[in-house]
Amino acid sequence: MEQKHVVIVGAGIVGAATAIWLRRAGVEVTLLDKGEPGMGASYGNGGILASCAVVPVTTPGLLTKGPGYLLDPSFPLFLRWRYLPKLAPWLTRYLSHANEMDTRRIAQGLTHVIGDSLEQHQALTSGTEAAKWVQPSDYSFAYRNRAAYEADNFVWKLREEAGFVPDLLEGAEVREREPILSPDMGLLAVMKNHGYILNPAGYVKDLVALLGQMGGKFVRAEVKDFDLSGGHIRAVETDQGRIACDQAVLAAGVWSGPLMGKLGLKVPLEAERGYHIVFKGPSELPRSPMMLTSGKFVATPMDHGLRCAGVVEFGGMTDRLSSAPLKLLRKKVAEVFPSLTATEEEEWMGFRPAPSDSLPLIGELRNTGVFTAFGHHHIGLTGGPKTGRMVADLITGTPTNADTRPYTPMRFSR
Repeated sequence: MEQKHVVIVGAGIVGAATAIWLRRAGVEVTLLDKGEPGMGASYGNGGILASCAVVPVTTPGLLTKGPGYLLDPSFPLFLRWRYLPKLAPWLTRYLSHANEMDTRRIAQGLTHVIGDSLEQHQALTSGTEAAKWVQPSDYSFAYRNRAAYEADNFVWKLREEAGFVPDLLEGAEVREREPILSPDMGLLAVMKNHGYILNPAGYVKDLVALLGQMGGKFVRAEVKDFDLSGGHIRAVETDQGRIACDQAVLAAGVWSGPLMGKLGLKVPLEAERGYHIVFKGPSELPRSPMMLTSGKFVATPMDHGLRCAGVVEFGGMTDRLSSAPLKLLRKKVAEVFPSLTATEEEEWMGFRPAPSDSLPLIGELRNTGVFTAFGHHHIGLTGGPKTGRMVADLITGTPTNADTRPYTPMRFSR
């Protein structure tokens, strides 16, 4: 039997994981990216393997609260107003899911992709150089007080239904656990059995190096089109030439949207502009990753400093950083870590791929042999290895108990 050749577009965490699982199944793999591996959203994420992050942004009440958030300069949501006409169709569909029934449905779908994230990253990297980046840990949510925690009751109830129940620390226990925190932080909701990545960029680069050691190939090339002669993928056309294949996988994050257009399917996918600041040479670090709920950002101790990541901005795919989100992030960091100093600061902005229904696209386009593996919104790093395994199983015909119907890309063809 002739060996299959699969071309994977996108060398972030999802593409790299898909490639490795396919190579382990004996499939010939070529991984493509127009840039260096791991330097898109996989570079700039918060680094947390957030298995409990099963609740989408579109919770009940967002429709009425959203306008107030946008007008509140202290809330970490920004909009470039001139972009609103282009954003409006996607935003309308996005907000239509801000009800209890859809929120529960989406949470169930996300739980399957990310609920065992640490184990999936460990399975992907066990016995390899990349394993050194995977750090098991707790993951804490910091609140000002119990009232603030109880205000999130709906979200915590959904997490509990997914199997995630926190240990609560209050008062002096909070400062004993995390001395870096301001005395104003009066409650920690601590999740066990989570983890984080010590250096996301180094991690993905090591995964791509592992692929090469396994006999796979990485090619730096920009995809221009697809040859679907006879209704099935024959080749991927790139600026470096034509690459023949039996199947292809789109794992290029937000850049997968325009490529889907070349395949005849318009996906309601928006670029959510995310920001981070790395405080290098920090005077102190948290003992484990934290979500600072008052500022809606995460703080992760990494090998190159303290990465504080959060803030949402809608404004298209221009590379220009906005000053207001970074200014607010610095303000929120100073409020919760009042004694933090650093020798240097590094700013970053990148694009999270946000589908209108908050679920990733995982599955085959009709019977074309083209598979999708993108649209993970805030959970790309968390769900990358599981997504890669799911796609590899679909391509190789490996039996699985997973129901992939909630993620089918064809849900947008209706």
